[in-house]
Amino acid sequence: MKKKALLLIGYQNDYFSEDGILRSVVEESSKVTNIIKNTVKLVKQSKDSPDIIIISTPIVFSENYSELSEPVGILKTIKSFGAFKKGTKGSETIDEIKQFGDSIIEIPGKLGLNAFFNTNLEETLRDHHVEHVYLAGTVASICIDSTGRSAFERGFDVTMLSDCISGRTVFEKDFYVDNIFPLYANTCLSTEII
Repeated sequence: MKKKALLLIGYQNDYFSEDGILRSVVEESSKVTNIIKNTVKLVKQSKDSPDIIIISTPIVFSENYSELSEPVGILKTIKSFGAFKKGTKGSETIDEIKQFGDSIIEIPGKLGLNAFFNTNLEETLRDHHVEHVYLAGTVASICIDSTGRSAFERGFDVTMLSDCISGRTVFEKDFYVDNIFPLYANTCLSTEII
């Protein structure tokens, strides 16, 4: 019976590959945090654990972004730059995470900030008897925060993995880890949960 889930958010080429359309948005914070290295190590150590499931929730839009009606903020940026478009390399999971194949459950349908909205994420967590979720990925102030709050409101215990999260800036990421996430979640290093 699975009790914990590692949620991977935003590990896609448009954020992390050398030619990623939005790489500059998270590049500095991701390098300082070593987010990819730390996450890969965590997935390697977790993938065979009987009490944890690993879930990825990529954001992918249709070619014409018909899902976005008058978007604002980051969603407007995504549409205007043509990021995370279905069928493009940019929307695909980065190779470092893709290498784990079937060890990761991919949940499609994420079209916004919150990984629970428009997906069967909650149903998947309940089906696996998950009580505690660990969040890793990007962007701290947007998708990570939205998903973490939503998980908390749905009754899950939430832990933010500070060395597996990046933001638009190092300051933003640190501010959320130190001041925002603790309002509804635990925070720790990924090395503390293995």
